[in-house]
Amino acid sequence: MILVLWDIDRTLLYTGDIDRRVYNETFTSVVGRPPTALPARGTGITMPLAVRELLRVNDVPEQDVEELADRIVTELPNRLARYRELLARDGIIMPGAVDALVAVQQAEHLIATVVTGNLRGSAETKLSELGLIDYLDTTIGGYASDDPHRPALVRIAQERAAAEHGGHFDRDNTVIVGDSLEDVRTGLEGGARVIGVASGTTTAQQLRSAGAQDVLPDLTATTTLLHLIEANRDVSLDLS
Repeated sequence: MILVLWDIDRTLLYTGDIDRRVYNETFTSVVGRPPTALPARGTGITMPLAVRELLRVNDVPEQDVEELADRIVTELPNRLARYRELLARDGIIMPGAVDALVAVQQAEHLIATVVTGNLRGSAETKLSELGLIDYLDTTIGGYASDDPHRPALVRIAQERAAAEHGGHFDRDNTVIVGDSLEDVRTGLEGGARVIGVASGTTTAQQLRSAGAQDVLPDLTATTTLLHLIEANRDVSLDLS
């Protein structure tokens, strides 16, 4: 069996400025004033770390950061859920994502879940509203609500998959599919091969240079993607 760990934002779907609107509203609600700066787009950093950086760049006293961060993180999924209709209406499924998810789901030896910088509630809301959640076993994924250190999420997902399906999962039979430098770092440090997808703010060259074993321009080449997921090679194949 091979464990396939999908990134969500800009790999499977894109929700525009909705996340940033949620950050803005939640910061304002908890801190009592609107932020003057918001998290950078498309970095792949986990939500708890993004919230701490958000507080610091908006001049929140350091002694208050941890308490306020915990309150914001707790509130984020519920506030995002208020935007379900907007997510369903304006959210975008990335090119090839549905066919790729279907192909992985239908392969008996592939187990599909997510490793994401989203909190679990936020991840499931996005996937549900864009009609993708049924292609994934989200119960065995790794989320920022499990650990803010993204590479740690690989082991969490591997252990959950092993408990559910038996066997053992490690770098040899775990693959991350993602668009950001954080996805690459997560695989390299966490114990998974990485298929980079240049569908976000990170270029194919940047993904390669960071250490992605393989790089695709998007998810439209389903057969090629399946080949790369199933390959266990010493030499990388660059198809960007």
